[in-house]
Amino acid sequence: MQRITLEGGYPAWVEEIAKADTPWRDVDEIAAVLQGRIRRHSGSAFIGVFDHYGLNLRVSAALPLDMQDAKTILFCPGTKLLDPLLLALSPCAIGVADMGNRFVISFLDSPVIFPTETLNQWVDNLRTP
Repeated sequence: MQRITLEGGYPAWVEEIAKADTPWRDVDEIAAVLQGRIRRHSGSAFIGVFDHYGLNLRVSAALPLDMQDAKTILFCPGTKLLDPLLLALSPCAIGVADMGNRFVISFLDSPVIFPTETLNQWVDNLRTP
């Protein structure tokens, strides 16, 4: 995975996985795999899957020409809320985009160790079932 900085200085992680390098055929399959991992992770809570691509189609927003689908998997990574300001950092989101010949998976860096290390592992494991 590559650590990058997005607009405005947001630290994020991104991974591009060639479709030939993963058994998953589409964004929905990857979302289901990640949902399962979230549900099995102690203390985490799955929230939902947002169809970002569908929304953009409905409102006639511009999309990259090679993008075929894009969804965001939303979840809460843990049960500790030690400071009310941490609410601004939760829930977490993993973006999955189908770019024709590859998937692009991304998520914001977390100020706590659990989500970043765990999400990196989950994404890396998408190459194999």
